[in-house]
Amino acid sequence: MTENSPSLSAEQGRSAVLAFALLRGAVAAGLGLGSIAVLVMALWISSPTPDSSPGGALHAVTGLWLLAHGAELIRADTLSGVPAPVGLVPLLLTVVPVRLVHRAARDALVPDEGRPALSEVGAFVMVVGGYLLVGAAVAGYGWDGPLSVHPPSLLFPSAVVVAGAAAAGVWTAAGRPVWSPPSWAPASLHEALARSRFRERAGTVCRSAAAGVTVLLGGGALLVAVALVWHAQPAQQSFVQLSGNWAGRVAVLLLALALVPNAAVWGAAYGLGPGFALGTASTVTPLAFSGRPALPGFPLLAAVPAEGPGTALNWSALAVPVAAGATIAWFTVRRAAPPNAAREEVWSLRETALAAALAAVGCGAGTAVLAAAAGGPLGTRALAEFGPVWWLTGAAALVWTALIGVPGALVLRAWRLGERGGVAWWRVGAAPVTAEGEEAAYGAETSGTAAPGKAAEAEPVSEPGEASPESSGGGRRWWWRSGRRGGDEAAGPVPVPGDESAPPPGFPESAPVAASLAVGAASPAARTPAPDEGFAPYDFLPTGPWHERTARPEEAGPSGTEDPSS
Repeated sequence: MTENSPSLSAEQGRSAVLAFALLRGAVAAGLGLGSIAVLVMALWISSPTPDSSPGGALHAVTGLWLLAHGAELIRADTLSGVPAPVGLVPLLLTVVPVRLVHRAARDALVPDEGRPALSEVGAFVMVVGGYLLVGAAVAGYGWDGPLSVHPPSLLFPSAVVVAGAAAAGVWTAAGRPVWSPPSWAPASLHEALARSRFRERAGTVCRSAAAGVTVLLGGGALLVAVALVWHAQPAQQSFVQLSGNWAGRVAVLLLALALVPNAAVWGAAYGLGPGFALGTASTVTPLAFSGRPALPGFPLLAAVPAEGPGTALNWSALAVPVAAGATIAWFTVRRAAPPNAAREEVWSLRETALAAALAAVGCGAGTAVLAAAAGGPLGTRALAEFGPVWWLTGAAALVWTALIGVPGALVLRAWRLGERGGVAWWRVGAAPVTAEGEEAAYGAETSGTAAPGKAAEAEPVSEPGEASPESSGGGRRWWWRSGRRGGDEAAGPVPVPGDESAPPPGFPESAPVAASLAVGAASPAARTPAPDEGFAPYDFLPTGPWHERTARPEEAGPSGTEDPSS
């Protein structure tokens, strides 16, 4: 519905375009609210013994929708009579409104034929304004319900989440640009950023940080899955005890699925070391499960480790941050020293280390944000703290990824350069390290000729009959790379690059003469030696470059106009 918009004529002007962007934001809010309403009302209708009226079900819809935006709810009907806060946000439920706001802001900037263009600031303001108008109406409706909203939480984090999603949509519509200095900035700043390839570095840092956060979340989800399999029986008993009918069990299952991303963040915090809190008096870490936990009956909470000191199985969770640090190192080196790149395109040690360190900072910041969103209070007293501590989790992610990612990136860079560039960079010079460059460098070293671009530094070729510096024993001989380390006396004289009188190693001395006679008789380009000079094998082969031969008419092949009998 947000993509299919009614057509507007050009005469309607800018005001109509702004109004339509406001409508986009309102429609996005309505779609998110409607999707939750359909799910809740379906469960309420299918329940054999509903405990509330349709109005109570609609109040539950508004509470869940506001909770999905990060708002804190107040539950009034408690056993003690004291209102209890509910601030644990199901992160999977948050994906729905965030995605809808993102799409609404992105599509508002898509140019349509016959419609005035909308500025980025105008699209952002109108989409966020339309969404927040619907949110204010929903909060007012649920004010006197069983799940009322805590007013300060409507501004932070609810409005911040909506504004962030809309800003991301505008940024996507603009082509995801990286920061660039304004036009009035000094020209030296523009030149410095262009020379340092700031955009490429920034993109590499963002991708590496995102990859590190993804690996942390994946490792945390894997830890939770293993723990659920290990504690399958307590998790099953908790699931059965929460509800006796199938409608209630479906609701518990859907709530557990919505909390799976939260559990993945908790698992990542556990693997990083700080762990998570199960109440104000209990902390779960790989080293120990200490204190008296306040555990409500829920299947995911049945998968927590056993109380007491940790074992080697618990300590194995530390492999999660190690994998995240290695991932940051790998993603950094992919751009710092890509395959088939020239030497001048490879980043220096300082640039590689700085990119990996900045990626570690980004990974720590992202992990801290997710840890803050994944936890929250579930009540008063013992349940006032539930989940990971965001600043401890972010600091641990920063330390782990920096200590592993920065040295790992430097080691991977050195290994990649040494693996592919040992011949081309160490022996020949600063030739481009490509597949063709390595082959050309190796051929230049084994044949005695210089690599392309190094003709001025090539060693002069010895004339026939003159002694070569390499043949006299000085320097590294060309056949050392070809596997011949002995037996040169039995194989005949050592060939010298440029000396056509010496046969190749292992070639019989009588064979070149017969071959030269046979080829010389059949080839029109054969050269006949003068009577006063000795016959040397292979001297019928041309020694000049091919382009010089074709440039001289007397050395060119027979043309089609010559007499075949001549």
